[in-house]
Amino acid sequence: MTTSRPIRVHIAPAAIRANYRLAKSLASGARAWAVIKADAYGHGQWRAVEALREVADGFAVLECENAVALRQAGISQPILLLEGIFSADDVPAVIEHRLTTVVHCLEQVEWLRRAAGDGQPLSLCLKLNTGMNRLGFTADTLASALGILRQLPQVELTLMTHFAEADGERGIDWQLARFHELAGDWRGAVSLANSAAILRYPQTHGDWVRPGIMLYGASPFAEQSAADLGLRPAMTLASRLIGVQEIAAGERVGYGGTFTASRQMRIGIVACGYADGYPRQAPSGTPLAVGGCRTGTVGRVSMDMLACDITDIAAATIGSPVTLWGEGAGGTVAADEVAAAAGTIAYELFCAIAPRVPVEIGER
Repeated sequence: MTTSRPIRVHIAPAAIRANYRLAKSLASGARAWAVIKADAYGHGQWRAVEALREVADGFAVLECENAVALRQAGISQPILLLEGIFSADDVPAVIEHRLTTVVHCLEQVEWLRRAAGDGQPLSLCLKLNTGMNRLGFTADTLASALGILRQLPQVELTLMTHFAEADGERGIDWQLARFHELAGDWRGAVSLANSAAILRYPQTHGDWVRPGIMLYGASPFAEQSAADLGLRPAMTLASRLIGVQEIAAGERVGYGGTFTASRQMRIGIVACGYADGYPRQAPSGTPLAVGGCRTGTVGRVSMDMLACDITDIAAATIGSPVTLWGEGAGGTVAADEVAAAAGTIAYELFCAIAPRVPVEIGER
């Protein structure tokens, strides 16, 4: 899609590759599922696949049809269904396309049991509920699941769990203890670590790790920046100034007049709004960069525009480049900073980019 409006998203495949290689280097000895669910966290599934096709040990998605499409596109690496099969109708595709599927409930076990009698190999990740309390087997159901699955021919089993607070103060020790208690004398493969655990808890690396948000250059930690972690931003949201206003002290800006100038100011108007995916809740002062200088938003974000303070950026004028987040001609602003100011997380910023925003691929 092309448009005369200056807003663009730039995706850097080299950054995705670099971030994947960082995950691999941190979890040396483990293989890594590249998590490309949710359209690769808004970066584009096929863009991420092409970036990682030659380096990824495997890919992780949600939908069976997505996994089948990857196979049909020539992806030969293991492909993991992160939420498993959603009905018995998915089982033939799992078998035919050699998909690895998470199994988290007895209903899925039964669907697989009915279809696996002909001796077709199955690769399964048995998910244990160790405290997230979303999906997974507990002490009351695990033995039944294992008993059935171990009777099936040619079944390869991996035990997995998901950490709820690897990015927080509580950490992972409490869940890791529950995992070992449930697993008992298990000596097979395990998959435990999400991005936060890969970066912070080497004892969780096991046989397979599952890097997600770190692939796209954002930090899973509120108190630690992506740059400090060695991650490279893979997405830049960029635009330009389309208007400049000179206002006096006491003048207000935007819908509802939520910002009042405390001095004479120059206000820049950016071609970017909540209909493009920028967070409407972002308050005045949310960081962005104009013409290589960092500044902040002023007033309420509207559908197609937002305002920023360019009082101290003398060279800023109509057409000046603006970086909303990422690394662009306007300057550098971490998506994590924007997310924190808006009371959300970078995951949501990335996934919220609207279809109307054109995408450009490659290094800037």
